[in-house]
Amino acid sequence: MRLYHNPRCSKSRQALALLNERDIDFEVYLYLKVGISEDDIDLLSSLDGIIRKNDLEKDSNIDFSDNEEVSKLLKTQPKLLQRPILVLGDKAVIGRPPENILTLLHDA
Repeated sequence: MRLYHNPRCSKSRQALALLNERDIDFEVYLYLKVGISEDDIDLLSSLDGIIRKNDLEKDSNIDFSDNEEVSKLLKTQPKLLQRPILVLGDKAVIGRPPENILTLLHDA
C-alpha cells in the first residue's frame, strides 16, 4: 500500500494520521521529491479528478479524458497530482475527504 503524500497539505497529513491510527502498514511516497511511480502512472492517470486544476496555468488546454495526456502531465509536473492518494494493487482512491482512503482498507 502506497500513500502519495505532501507533508505541506493538511488533507494529506490527515490521511497519514488515519492510516497510522489504524496501525496500517503502508509506504509514504513523497512524490514531489521522487516523481510519480512508473508502476502507478497508468492507474493514477485514469482517476477522475486526479489533476489539481487550480494549479494549472490558465492557458492550458488539457483533455482530461485522454489518459495519455494526463499521464504526460503528471510525469512532467507531479505537483499537479491531487493528494492524498492511496494505492493498493490495481486500485487507488483520492483522499478528498481524507476518510475516502479508508474504502481501500477493506481490500487490504
